[in-house]
Amino acid sequence: MDIASERGTRSRVGAHEPTFAELYAPKLLTVLREGYGVADLRADALSGLTVAIVALPLSMAIAIASGVSPGRGLYTAVVGGFLVSLLGGSRFQIGGPAGAFIVLVAHTVDVHGLDGVILATIMSGMMLVIAGYLRLGTYIKFIPYPVTVGFTAGIAVIIFASQLKDLFGITLMAKEPGELIPKLVALAHGAPSANGSAVLLAASAILIIVGLKRLRPTWPGILMAVAVAAAITWAFDLPVETIGTRFGGIPRELPLPALPAFSLAKVQAVFPDAIAFTLLGAIESLLSAVVADGMTGRRHRSNCELVAQGFANVGSALFGGICVTGTIARTATNVRAGARGPVSGMLHSVFLLAFMLIAAPLASYIPLSALAAVLVVVAWNMAEKQEFVTLLRSSWGDAVVLLATFLLTIFRDLTEGILVGFALGAVLFIHRMAEMTGVEDGTPLVAEDRPDFDDARVPYNPKLGADKDVLIYRITGAFFFGAASTVGSVLDSIADRRKAFVVDFSAVPFLDSTAANAMSRVAAKAKRQRIRLFITGASPTVRRALLMHGVRPPMARYRESIERAVADIKSGEAAQDIAAEALAAS
Repeated sequence: MDIASERGTRSRVGAHEPTFAELYAPKLLTVLREGYGVADLRADALSGLTVAIVALPLSMAIAIASGVSPGRGLYTAVVGGFLVSLLGGSRFQIGGPAGAFIVLVAHTVDVHGLDGVILATIMSGMMLVIAGYLRLGTYIKFIPYPVTVGFTAGIAVIIFASQLKDLFGITLMAKEPGELIPKLVALAHGAPSANGSAVLLAASAILIIVGLKRLRPTWPGILMAVAVAAAITWAFDLPVETIGTRFGGIPRELPLPALPAFSLAKVQAVFPDAIAFTLLGAIESLLSAVVADGMTGRRHRSNCELVAQGFANVGSALFGGICVTGTIARTATNVRAGARGPVSGMLHSVFLLAFMLIAAPLASYIPLSALAAVLVVVAWNMAEKQEFVTLLRSSWGDAVVLLATFLLTIFRDLTEGILVGFALGAVLFIHRMAEMTGVEDGTPLVAEDRPDFDDARVPYNPKLGADKDVLIYRITGAFFFGAASTVGSVLDSIADRRKAFVVDFSAVPFLDSTAANAMSRVAAKAKRQRIRLFITGASPTVRRALLMHGVRPPMARYRESIERAVADIKSGEAAQDIAAEALAAS
């Protein structure tokens, strides 16, 4: 896989090699060096408060769904979230408890108890630190797109199923099973015990969240829904289970740091769970950082981020919290709220701590059915339904990888789903490469050397390389999940001052869904920055894959050659100049 610019590639001779300190310096230092004033602090304080309002009910809901007390979710967001922002390699990452961990944490609690969860979290943190220092963060980006969509959708289904009991206020005579099918059977048998008040509170909470998202998207719908449900429960003394009745409320202070009781046997017992925490935490946090990059145009440092996530997990566990990772929804909220840097994430943790100190007694009235409604909405939003359907339609290979990951995540194990999905993705790529000894237009997978006097050689056009308004990239070779991260980051770094961006696919014999998704992100960024994107030389197969993933007009325009794209760009500029002159003359 090779990507080249018409401007040429800068020689690395004499280039500055980054030092260890430069690679692992937190983004906070970068922001402070760039200049951080009162206006920046004011913006970060406002965005931090906004994120804290979102994180408050979510942290408690995720903790309860994970089988621990709501206070432990708040410990995680306060301590872990603060360390993620303080030490992280992303400007905008918000750390805290995540819905993706509900299944793993709940399983570990059932098997090894709370001490087992805390020990596994500490071990996971150490593994993340080691992975970051070994620079393994780069390789996590190589996970195929169908795998990430499959396990995310699988987690969403499991979260949804885990909330049905509290959502309907069902009373079970025995412990709720962990497996999906036995869980649904037990809930069906317990359905006659459903609590009407709980159902009405849950339905009201969902309506408030969904309604405000459409009508008043800037309002804190989740917090308002939970607050309304708590107020109704208190005012009418409804017979529903609340945080107070089940847990006795939430603590009003942070506990002192302490190590869990452990032994060599305990370490060996929770080691597989620690591996699962590490794998999922690394994937989830880096995906979240990529989302923030796409929204802002900045670039995170993945290995520095892994180190920060590792220290955050150790810190969270020492204070009695659970697993910490980057949270996509809260990170996106942070960006949309106008955050300037990591101070926003640090202040979000401070605001959560203030809530614990001041308003903890009010949490006792929050009905569990309302928190279950919050997680149901979260599960629905995280399922990536459109991407799931697109991958099912794109090709049989992507559909197999997607469904294998999805079904294994639901019915077997999350780690197993990711590993099998990745293996199938690699096998699928090898199969496709074996089949593609020739492509429709005869383009080989690896171009052979040609002599300089070859008649087919295209003369160099210096005008294209010197054009300050048009940036042209040529991609050469198979564009697949192993190269999508690298190429996507290059394409994503287009300058804001460019008027047009041309990506040439004439030497690309094949691209997979991960690469097509990377191109869709590039197209979305170009549209936001009002840069015209042209794709040239794409074969029918490549073009079909790009269109399937949303790379279509008007976000991207297709032309048969670079020359035709540049001619259209210039003719469009000329037409705009003529129109402007006519408007000025009138």
